Amino acid sequence: MISEKLKKAREYEVCREKIIGREARPVFHMSPRTGWLNDPNGLSVYNGEYHLFYQYHPYDAHWGPMHWGHAVSRDLLHWEYRPAALAPDTPYDGDGCFSGSALTFPDGRHLLMYTGVRKEIGEDGGIRDVQTQCLAVGNGTDYEKYEGNPVLDEKKLPRDASRYDFRDPKIWRKNDGTYRCVVGNCSEEGGQVLLFTSPDGFNWEYQKVLAGDKRFGMMWECPDFFGLDGKNMLLISVNIQGNPYHNGNGVMGLIGDYDDGADTFVEQSARLVDYGTDFYALQTVMTTDGRRVIIGWMQDPATGWLHSRELPWYGQLSVPRELSIKNGKLYQKPIRELEALRGERVEYRKVPLKELVMLEGVRGRTLDMELTLVFADRRKRDQNVTIRFAQDKEHCTSLRYCMQDSMLKLDRQLSGTNMVSGALCPAESVDGRLELRILLDRYSVEVFINGGEQVMTAVIFTEQAADGISFSADGEVLMDLVKYDLYQ
Repeated sequence: MISEKLKKAREYEVCREKIIGREARPVFHMSPRTGWLNDPNGLSVYNGEYHLFYQYHPYDAHWGPMHWGHAVSRDLLHWEYRPAALAPDTPYDGDGCFSGSALTFPDGRHLLMYTGVRKEIGEDGGIRDVQTQCLAVGNGTDYEKYEGNPVLDEKKLPRDASRYDFRDPKIWRKNDGTYRCVVGNCSEEGGQVLLFTSPDGFNWEYQKVLAGDKRFGMMWECPDFFGLDGKNMLLISVNIQGNPYHNGNGVMGLIGDYDDGADTFVEQSARLVDYGTDFYALQTVMTTDGRRVIIGWMQDPATGWLHSRELPWYGQLSVPRELSIKNGKLYQKPIRELEALRGERVEYRKVPLKELVMLEGVRGRTLDMELTLVFADRRKRDQNVTIRFAQDKEHCTSLRYCMQDSMLKLDRQLSGTNMVSGALCPAESVDGRLELRILLDRYSVEVFINGGEQVMTAVIFTEQAADGISFSADGEVLMDLVKYDLYQ
């Protein structure tokens, strides 16, 4: 039975979305039906379609009492909105239905597992959010909250685990038919990911701390755990301080080995998943043909409020990315289905970049551009290349590669926004060559470096008329370029 709160949200979003034209949205990035979007949730395959839920405040373009928005797709790029799936309408989630995940039961039911939030007044008069894990079961459109909610609360936490920072369950079914979920948490020892077990998906018990320490801050959010190319990967969203390439909110990827029988993860390496300013709160799914695909919230939580409340929508998700592990490193590439959106092809070979270069047919704000930069003399370390886009007489966002320190800088200082201006990424030229793939949408840029060995993501809100692209270099550099306009 649909509650009055959920019914109201559904009626509101149907009316409100009519004022948002397609030209006001990103072309190939997911955005909310109306209002506010942050974390992707419940990314899963159900009845042959991809279901994507998301943190959602339909009534305002800013964060508020969290609902779950809902959309479906057959290719992870073209999304059809479904009615809102969850609203904060019970005593255990009355202050928000926070992030979670989804899976399909063998009998065909769709299970959502999410964090319910209720506010509690402490003895000191302060207000804290108590967080518990809850379930809802449905048919792909309507979901009924489980009568036994919450299924995980403070009574099932280890002694030193916080009941206030306990959120974002990621659930999966093992080959033996039992269930596992990992949940983000913290203790006095630092951030941690807790592992829980269940025989049926409804009755849950604490198993162990899967991973945790103080290296990546005091709270680990939005964990995702999966096998990939013979290894296992734990992804966590954290506040990163002291990293030479990233200070702020970002995603760490921990690669290691997992003993399935003992439910034990042994980490072997850890590094940033995205070196840009705006990639957080990820979610992954196994596609119907066996690819592991990741989608993240394209925003830094610290800067998500820097916009007008008058906007009809705010928030977008990254392009879906295929994941692989090669030589112990995580690689990411835009989902191959994106190539079906390609329009006119423009190609140039061996363009010298000694001076400022603008090429006929190379401009726009919705495009897929592949570049190969070839440095004539690899012994000259003072060579630099700058690529400017979303450019007019006053504005631009730029990528600058400095061969001296093998560093790529993404700079939006002149983009017309007051968000964090830039980010750094280590990027080695291989045999004097650097490969870049740049995806531009109306409000974002994603840069894939050397076949996806590193990625940089940033939102940009420069006026759409700023569609110029230019290139320049210090030193002798040749550029190969292939550019496609992208269309829905």
